[in-house]
Amino acid sequence: MLPALAVFARAPQAGAAKTRLIPALGAAGAARLHRRLTLHALAVASRAALGGVTLWVAPDGRHRFFRALRDRCRVELREQVGADLGARMAAAFAAEAGSLLLIGTDCPALQAEHLAAAARALGEESREEGNDAVFIPAEDGGYVLVGLRCPQPGLFTGVDWGSERVMVQTRQRLLALGLRWRELPPLWDVDRPADLPRLATLRGFTGDRGATRERV
Repeated sequence: MLPALAVFARAPQAGAAKTRLIPALGAAGAARLHRRLTLHALAVASRAALGGVTLWVAPDGRHRFFRALRDRCRVELREQVGADLGARMAAAFAAEAGSLLLIGTDCPALQAEHLAAAARALGEESREEGNDAVFIPAEDGGYVLVGLRCPQPGLFTGVDWGSERVMVQTRQRLLALGLRWRELPPLWDVDRPADLPRLATLRGFTGDRGATRERV
């Protein structure tokens, strides 16, 4: 069976979204860019045509942007729960009966073909001999995609989320748990002002300091 897709997103609220980009874009500009990145991630998930797509939102689903996505794009909303990112991801995997790919919204380089490759990595062999997990590492030391055949809550503990040690520590957890995994070629994400020039080279993203105007 094709894996389901979960997209993690925060509300595009000025001052609370993409805060490390505020010095370059301003609070409103950073929020607009976050909104655009969320739309991109959902579009990529839809084009991949794998399993069902859910949007896991924070802090809750009351923001008008999320309500518009639910009503106009027919995407299912679920609220993130947990004390940190690891706990929230573990909860999302626990809520899915089968295999699941989970992505965030910070990687505009991620395309449908990357999701398809990740799905193949989980399903290329039998459950007994295949991969338990798949990752697309990020150039900054984290990862932009994680996929699991079944929930593995221990995978998300003991990790310094938001640091350059995330993927290294995750590999250590994978080994400790005796899991088989595959890593696909790394991609880059948008976290800091230095990432903005590369973002401006991608089709669909403007070079006007994040001031995109796409509406839902």
